[in-house]
Amino acid sequence: MNNSPTTKLRDLGAFGLAGFTSAAVLFAVAQLASVFFATASAPLVAMGSVFIDLTPPWLKDLAIATFGTNDKLALFISLGIVAAIAAVAVGVLATRSFPVAAGIIVVLAAAIGSAVLSRPATGPVDLTPIILGAVFSVLTLRWLITLAARARSLDPVPGPAPGASRRNFLLGTTLALVGAAVATGVGKSLATVRNVADSARSALGLPAAKVLATPPPAGAQVEVAGISKFITPNKDFYRIDTALSVPRIDPSEWSLRVHGMVEKEFTMSFNELLGEDLVETYLTLTCVSNPVGGQLVGNAKWLGYPLRRLLERAVPLEGADMVLSTSIDGFSASTPIEVLTDERMALLAVGMNGEPLPLEHGFPVRMVVPGLYGYVSATKWVVDLEVTRFADKAAYWTTRGWAEQGPIKLSSRVDVPRSFASVPAGKVVMGGTAWAQTKGISAVQVQIDEGEWKDAELGAEASLDTWRQWRYVWENGESGNHTVSVRAIDGHGEIQTSEKADPVPNGSSGWQRVQFSVE
Repeated sequence: MNNSPTTKLRDLGAFGLAGFTSAAVLFAVAQLASVFFATASAPLVAMGSVFIDLTPPWLKDLAIATFGTNDKLALFISLGIVAAIAAVAVGVLATRSFPVAAGIIVVLAAAIGSAVLSRPATGPVDLTPIILGAVFSVLTLRWLITLAARARSLDPVPGPAPGASRRNFLLGTTLALVGAAVATGVGKSLATVRNVADSARSALGLPAAKVLATPPPAGAQVEVAGISKFITPNKDFYRIDTALSVPRIDPSEWSLRVHGMVEKEFTMSFNELLGEDLVETYLTLTCVSNPVGGQLVGNAKWLGYPLRRLLERAVPLEGADMVLSTSIDGFSASTPIEVLTDERMALLAVGMNGEPLPLEHGFPVRMVVPGLYGYVSATKWVVDLEVTRFADKAAYWTTRGWAEQGPIKLSSRVDVPRSFASVPAGKVVMGGTAWAQTKGISAVQVQIDEGEWKDAELGAEASLDTWRQWRYVWENGESGNHTVSVRAIDGHGEIQTSEKADPVPNGSSGWQRVQFSVE
């Protein structure tokens, strides 16, 4: 019997590897099986969704500020790391008691099952993937632990020679990991094949709008190298939501329930929605988590049905002051009813930039509302509209410390030059965007270093609901380090505040200042 530290460490490593491999099998089998059940039946999706639900506002804001639109990928990686560490610990524990280690797997599976059942549109049958995963995980752990015990030099057991036993353990581990990888790949392939939503979207022909949007004027796009496009391509449009896995909704099965404090409750199908008089509009959307000078803002052409027409059909009762919109994934937003019933173009949208909504942007149906941050208005994958009161109901982020109502703040951004960029001496061309949805932008001013504020040249205005681009030429850019600050003035004459505020609880504020050098 060899009790050297090196041997002990090697033996613990083998058991830890066995635990890690059994966890890989658990997640791979459950992921494969989840293809045939609700999306939220996948373990990482269910766990991540619960984590997001419990995330305090400051942590959400920190995650978005740090990772941007890669926040969900960062969460998946973090969950994977935690799961891997826990799995290794379970494997090492199995050196003392396999029943205890197996029991821990069962307890963890039960916790994941609770997370699955906590998601909307899931039921007991959706526990099948995690049950199958747990069974295969326990069997794999038992098999690998047996092989590792035969190979360990501390406590030899009857059987093949130690060298052969170690080879058997490594072969078994390799086979299990390869099997897990194959199961994961097959699961992804099956998910693609079974993706009815993607196929339906590809085959969908949107009806022509009854009211066409006025094309943006030729001068809306300012000619400055590196400036954002006036119309944000769908592939570049920011995505911030609570869905770890994009909901896959068959439009033939989609319906919208309109109810609550109304005279006429009703349910609308997707075909009925497409049969209404649809309209087009250009509209800039902004995320409340957007920091000063941030990229969580985009402009697109939307096709949809005016929400005021939908509410006219329902006939809201006196005293109703809010519409609580709910997504199929459980997210909800509280929108003041007045902004859905006035003349602004608040839409139940089905199209984005001339094509059906991308899956990640709400296919088949979402809301877009001018003048409000997305967390209180832009519900994706919307399936329910409840007319109610702010005093009676609270939305998803409201219960987590964000403001009840979220009007978009007057903001501006420097796109060119980039932070810490180096530009040639002489004529320095600057540019960016500014937005004040429903009010419009009347002026943008820039300040070089600590000098006077100078008016920038504005791009043509497309509408009050879209951002407006600006351009400024610094004729004699001197060599050295410099800063440029920007502020906007809206259509009502209000000047963008210099007061700094974090995104929590109702959006950031302040002037963006960019450092650059002239050489």
